[in-house]
Amino acid sequence: MTAADDVRDPSLPGRLLTVERDALLPLLRSRPDADFALPAAACPGWTVRDVLAHCSAALIRVVESRLEKGVFSPESNDRDIADRADWTNARVLDELERGMTEAGEVIAGRADGVLDGIAFGEWVHAGDVRDSLGEPGAYTGAGGPYALSLLARVTRERGRLRLHADLDDVDEPLQLGATSGTRTPARFIGDTATLVRLYTGRAVDGALYELMGAEAKELNLFG
Repeated sequence: MTAADDVRDPSLPGRLLTVERDALLPLLRSRPDADFALPAAACPGWTVRDVLAHCSAALIRVVESRLEKGVFSPESNDRDIADRADWTNARVLDELERGMTEAGEVIAGRADGVLDGIAFGEWVHAGDVRDSLGEPGAYTGAGGPYALSLLARVTRERGRLRLHADLDDVDEPLQLGATSGTRTPARFIGDTATLVRLYTGRAVDGALYELMGAEAKELNLFG
């Protein structure tokens, strides 16, 4: 994968959500209720259920165009989770499935691409859930190529530091961050999951990778 195309692909977020829906929902529906109460290591203070409730609420806000000022703030997220406190786990999953099915079309319709990052965030939270449940495939899997394309675009549009990534599990190198600048591009060697963890502030304990020309904290999109 080379540098991301400058022309936005409006269908990309929807494809990522659909692929992740088809992989994640059957897994979640097969798990006992007790698993939903497990702590979500990547989201301190939240359980697996809280992460899923946040994800479903965020997508339904997109679907229903309820994106008022302050939405997705920590306070707003906590309110969305609290609003679903009396729901069954099955109802949370039903809402999540609806959101992952319908949000892509709405996101595609925003010509400015301002909502594209929501699909990436949902995919990352799906990785958080897998990680918390001890399931393989966190921050990788079938949605990985779509997620990497979105990550490349987001980092470029935000003018983040330039980085050349040689990924063990992807055939072509990935270019992230700004397309120009005086600073020598950083270089990453490792796998997709570790790269995503670095860019999203997730723990990389025990991961084998090399990062040259930058510190890990410089990659964190949320730091």
